[in-house]
Amino acid sequence: MNKQTLLTFEESLARCNESPLFLDRFYEIFLSSSPKVQAKFAHTDFVRQKRALRASLHLMLLVAEDEVTGPERYLRDLAAQHSKAQLDIGAELYDLWIDSLLAAVKECDPRHDSRVARAWEDVMMVGVAYLLSHYHPQRGEANA
Repeated sequence: MNKQTLLTFEESLARCNESPLFLDRFYEIFLSSSPKVQAKFAHTDFVRQKRALRASLHLMLLVAEDEVTGPERYLRDLAAQHSKAQLDIGAELYDLWIDSLLAAVKECDPRHDSRVARAWEDVMMVGVAYLLSHYHPQRGEANA
């Protein structure tokens, strides 16, 4: 990924993290996007979940910086956790997740524009593509 996209994302992420509403707004938008999302998060500790999301957004930056080895290095365990065998997070939920995230960024980044939106989408899609590619366990992993 080009350095300007990564820098645009990183600067926007910093601005979003300065907003105390960013993660709350994301979860408000995401949870209202579908009954399936509400069901997946019915028994969630949101204090812990927001901490995990904040960390994963930084992980996505690391992944996008190194698209060759980054996904495997940083997302292997997360992909297993979100796979069909565990949390069963399918493609339709990632679509809602990305849309909700982009909406929260638009609300919380005072310098939001089309370039910022595109940077977020580009960076997030590197990681999401990896997670989706590992949705179904590989042969030999199902019993591991």
